[in-house]
Amino acid sequence: QVQLVESGGGLVQTGGFLRLSCAATGPVFKIERAAWYHQAPGEQRDMVATITSDSTTNYADSVKGRFTISRDITKNTMYLQMNSLKPEDTGIYYCSAVVHSTRGDVFPHWGQGTQVTVSS
Repeated sequence: QVQLVESGGGLVQTGGFLRLSCAATGPVFKIERAAWYHQAPGEQRDMVATITSDSTTNYADSVKGRFTISRDITKNTMYLQMNSLKPEDTGIYYCSAVVHSTRGDVFPHWGQGTQVTVSS
């Protein structure tokens, strides 16, 4: 079945950078709108960035100018480049995407999450 597999999290100092990846595996035909979400400890999951099938992007105010969402259609992979990281960026990052499978079905999917920790 279709799965979203995330990677790239880790521990970084304030002002540092990380690049998260989210690869769609399995019988993937096409990926529509994709997004990254952030869940800080004890908080709800909030949208960070979205990208549509025509590569239109949208960002939460808290990350504008620091984070960049992108996609590589040939690899069925989405990315989140995170620069100028702050301690409040700490948390689990999840990717989500609406995926058309080669079997003809369309479902939203979530990745397993990847931990990002920004030390002060």
